[in-house]
Formats: sequence, structure tokens, C-alpha cells
Amino acid sequence: MASRVRSAIARIPKARQAYEWVRGFPDSDSINQQLQIGLLAQYRAQFRAGVAPFDSISDAGFRCYSEFEEDGILLYALAAIGLKTRRVVEIGCGTGNVNMSSNLILNHGYKGYLFDGSSSNIDAAAAFYRSKRDCHLIQPELTQSWITRENVNQILTTAGAAGEVDVFSLDIDGNDWHIWDAIDVVQPRLCVFETNDIIPGDLSLTVPYVPDFDYLSLPENQQDFRSVSLLAMSRLSASKGYRLIGAHRHGFNVFFMRNDLGQELFPEVTISDVHDNLWTRQGQSMRWPAVRDMGWQEV
Repeated sequence: MASRVRSAIARIPKARQAYEWVRGFPDSDSINQQLQIGLLAQYRAQFRAGVAPFDSISDAGFRCYSEFEEDGILLYALAAIGLKTRRVVEIGCGTGNVNMSSNLILNHGYKGYLFDGSSSNIDAAAAFYRSKRDCHLIQPELTQSWITRENVNQILTTAGAAGEVDVFSLDIDGNDWHIWDAIDVVQPRLCVFETNDIIPGDLSLTVPYVPDFDYLSLPENQQDFRSVSLLAMSRLSASKGYRLIGAHRHGFNVFFMRNDLGQELFPEVTISDVHDNLWTRQGQSMRWPAVRDMGWQEV
């Protein structure tokens, strides 16, 4: 059928011209690359002049493969501190088409080390990257494993992810604090974590460590009992040499930069600044009361 359609089109001069024009038009990934390379160059010029283009990193946000606007924020921060290692590590990578690393892998030549506890997610991610022209020669390293405190460093090392990386992303909706606490084989320059922003900013809480913790196994009205508060993640990250530099506009995906990088351009921000948004205020008012008396661990 497809060959007959092409043959029919070819016999119509104007249609043939339109067909050839569309066929030769760049794919969407190519257009994204061109736009982002230009944006990267613009940011670099401004940063070299000592100027931060935005007052808040959330203003730099845009979405390409991230669920929200994290792709733009990552590019903005990396423009300031440099795309040094071009390596990204993501624990909780999902199916590949929506995550924190795909934009860097597909549009900026990053080597990805991606991990997920779901075999179906890893299979879907493998198919996604195989379908992408920019991964035909080098595929990201995909590892299916349930990550725990006890195995995380060995799994990262075996996959080849140990050492300095530009970006480290962690989003597993459970033992996030405990996993970040345990990691010592990866030295990220920039981190992005999902935190549970319904927890008030003055509480340093995490779920207690249970290796097979899965919030989806809880009753639906208790499924906000998961992850970690921003204060707890900030304290832990500070002990590892990182400062909070901001978040996306909804306040739960947060960014930490290593303290030897970008201090003048990216000063530390407060938790109250990050939580000053409608989504977070609604969550703390309406959802937090349902789980505040559950078995949180103070850290």
C-alpha cells in the first residue's frame, strides 16, 4: 500500500514537490539540537560576562524529554559549569521517553547510565533508544535492578558509572534519602532529586529504610507516605558538599550543585523559596494531613 501511495504521489508534479520537501525536512530531534546548541552558546556568552540571565533557575525551564521543565534547567546550569564529562546517571529512568537524561543523551552527546527496578521499563527504554538515530552507534547503558543501600555502589560500578559525572538524577519514590546517603562511588557535579513537597519545609523526614519499599503497595489514601522532605535532602546533600540552587516551578524536583562550582552564579536558595508555589502550598494544606502521623523517620 505504501509503495502504491508513493507511486501515485510521484505522478502528480505539485504533490511530488511537496513530498520531496517534507521528506527532506529535518526530524524533530535535529531541530531540538539546533535550537539548544544556539541557546547553549547564548548562555555561555552571558555567563562568561558574569551575568546570570535569570533570577531563578525555574525561569530557564523547558520540556523536551523531561516530564516538566527540567531539561531546560539542566542545560542552563551546565552552560555555566561546563559540559565536562558528558556523562549522566539516572536511577529511576522509566521508559526512556520521559526522564531527566534523554535530552542530554540524544541532543548533547551524553553517555547515559540508566537504572530502573522494572524490567518492562528497561525493555521499553531499550526500544526507545534503538529507535533514535543519535543512538545508532552508542547506546546508553541500561540496567534492570531493584536498587538498595546494600547494592547501589556495586551496581553503579559494574555498569561503568563510577567516578565524576555531570548529572546525577534520583527518583524512586521511596528510599531516595537512604540511597543517596549510601552512594560513594559517583561524584556528581549537578544533582536533581524528586522530593515529597507536601512535607512542610521545617521537617527533616524520610520513610524508614525498607529494602523492598513500594508506595504503590499501600492503600491509595496512604500513598503520599513516600520519599523524603526537602529539608532532609538538603541536610544530607550539604554533608556531601552540595547546595540547593532551586527547583522547577512546582517545587518538588530540586537541583543541587557541588560547592566548588558556580557559587557566584548559583548561590544557595532557601527551602521557603522553593516551596513558594501553588502546587506545594496545596499539597501541604490538603494532602499532608492524611499522612503526617504515619511512621516517618526524622533524619
